Amino acid sequence: MALKYKTRRRLALLVLCVGLPAYIVAAVTLVDLIERPSMLLELAIYVGLGFLWILPLRPIFLGIGQPDPDAEQAEGQGPSA
Repeated sequence: MALKYKTRRRLALLVLCVGLPAYIVAAVTLVDLIERPSMLLELAIYVGLGFLWILPLRPIFLGIGQPDPDAEQAEGQGPSA
């Protein structure tokens, strides 16, 4: 089932405002559990985790910056005089 544009937009906003900060806290906590790794290893872990969060959420963010495609369809279906 495909999500409507407005639903995807609201879900993306929720993910960015709530989910991403929570993910950052979880990533920092995870790295803190390991004894202080070397700086390059720590950087690699953070970069890897930075890309990892977007993989399952990519479909939500695709096309969010584009105009609402549902609005164009609604305009064409109006009453004709």
